[in-house]
Amino acid sequence: MHPDDDPYRPLAPSPPQPKKRGGALGGALVALGLLAVKFKALLSALFAFKWLILAPKLLLSFGSVFVSLWFYALLFGWKFAIVFVALIFVHEMGHYVTFRNFGMPVSLPMFIPGLGAFVSTPMSTDPARNAIGAIMGPVFGVAASTICWAYGAATQPAVSLDHNFWIAAAYVGFFINLFNLIPAYPLDGGRIAGAIDGRLWLLGAVLIVAWLGYDVVRLGHIPSAFTVLILGFVLFSSLPRAIAAFRGRIDPRERIGSCAQRAILAISYFGLLAICAAGAAATQHVPPAT
Repeated sequence: MHPDDDPYRPLAPSPPQPKKRGGALGGALVALGLLAVKFKALLSALFAFKWLILAPKLLLSFGSVFVSLWFYALLFGWKFAIVFVALIFVHEMGHYVTFRNFGMPVSLPMFIPGLGAFVSTPMSTDPARNAIGAIMGPVFGVAASTICWAYGAATQPAVSLDHNFWIAAAYVGFFINLFNLIPAYPLDGGRIAGAIDGRLWLLGAVLIVAWLGYDVVRLGHIPSAFTVLILGFVLFSSLPRAIAAFRGRIDPRERIGSCAQRAILAISYFGLLAICAAGAAATQHVPPAT
């Protein structure tokens, strides 16, 4: 047997191999690539988690819309319920879009059957922004009511007022925006009035009581416990503020300091009140039952 064929002969050590210069760089690039993939996956997970946070808010907001639709459909029928909820939604979107444009945090519209809807936003330190955000809801609402009125007049000219669906919808839109402009908290008119002169809150409280009295004495309607509760809430919110305003205690977040800005807001506010009243008077109608 040849010595080289001996299977038990120890192997000679292998000569050292030259190190690759690009090995360290390649390894670093691979590591960075893996980190990038993991970072991308982490971002995707975070965005998915964000939607998980927003999903309940969206579900709650749109869920309240459908509950309100069902509630109003029981009273007026589905057709009118859809239009009525749409009018409220347009009103609330006036608030939402305005506050968002101001960079203020604002919630999606939340509907409460029988009471309407609201958006929630913290009060800004700029009272002008608070007042503009408050008045833009009725501005959008009046615009939507005017569209209903124009559409009803254009498409159903031969139908009498008592049977014109869209003019009935316009009346409801004008009326709810008119009521919402009463200068009393927590109505939009309360925040607008506070920016002009807080003493207007006393007028708002008187108007609320007068409205309830007219409803009882002239129309013979017996107020429900719910109506009385709402009346008490409005008075409890408005009267202390009005008394404080008469005593000169003014919240700087509520009243606008500039006289010129207050004058412009007052003209806009009372002009919008007049438009709502005129629109409601021109389209006065009881909503259809079907």
